[in-house]
Amino acid sequence: MTWTTLKTALADQSYVASDDLAMALHLALSLERPLLLEGAAGVGKTEVARVLAASRDTKLIRLQCYEGLDAAQAIYEWNYQRQLLTIRAAAEDGETGQSVEARIFSRDFLLERPLLAAITQEQRPVLLIDEIDRADEEFEAYLLEVLAEYQVTIPELGTINATTKPIVILTSNGTRDLSDALRRRCLYSYLDYPSRETELAILQARCPDVEAHLGAQIVGFVQKLRGEELEKVPGIAEMLDFAAALMGLGVADLTSDPAILQHTLTTLLKTQSDQAQVTTEVSQRLAGRAA
Repeated sequence: MTWTTLKTALADQSYVASDDLAMALHLALSLERPLLLEGAAGVGKTEVARVLAASRDTKLIRLQCYEGLDAAQAIYEWNYQRQLLTIRAAAEDGETGQSVEARIFSRDFLLERPLLAAITQEQRPVLLIDEIDRADEEFEAYLLEVLAEYQVTIPELGTINATTKPIVILTSNGTRDLSDALRRRCLYSYLDYPSRETELAILQARCPDVEAHLGAQIVGFVQKLRGEELEKVPGIAEMLDFAAALMGLGVADLTSDPAILQHTLTTLLKTQSDQAQVTTEVSQRLAGRAA
């Protein structure tokens, strides 16, 4: 598959990818290297993994990162409750010793978390490691060990090698600096807010029933809104919610009803300070310049 056919495959899933992103994905697939996607929240980084899995008809396995994430939540852990029940049952039957130990430390009692599950699939899955910047550097060390060899060592079982290498997509919102070791092991692409032309193509792909004039107004309004000093800049998902709200209310022009436009800003503005800042006067000014 060439990078252009990959771009077309993503478009078939209603994802409008830039040439740079399509090429980065193509190289990541060809070289079997993880791809780190960095950019502001709401630019479509997570969606890349979803549509890539859909376009390849394969499983998407997601690891949502957070502060304090460790190997037990990310790689594997033992089913302790089931182990205890098995030990009690064995004791009642007079069974003890190595046979019980061998049974409770078998694959039947192993709980696969996303990283282990990703390397044990029969068909190559897409592994999404979402918001890696929310995890700490200690977790990055766990991650590097798994991604370096695509294997997991479990003391009680030994080493489990990958059945297939997953397609690994990492995302980061840039809330902290990632280690040089992690960056060296990944290909890299930065996703910015889309151009007006690209965002209009996204809107038309996701909301094909939107009227051309309204669609141009929606994209223009949201892009002008991003230029305001906001606490949380609306992303593509918010733009699509805004469009759906307007279409559902039967709005044909953003300037036709200032009150309705102001009410629909709840889809775009997600903090109290932002809603207070974008008054009716501001929204009407932006709407007048949106076409």
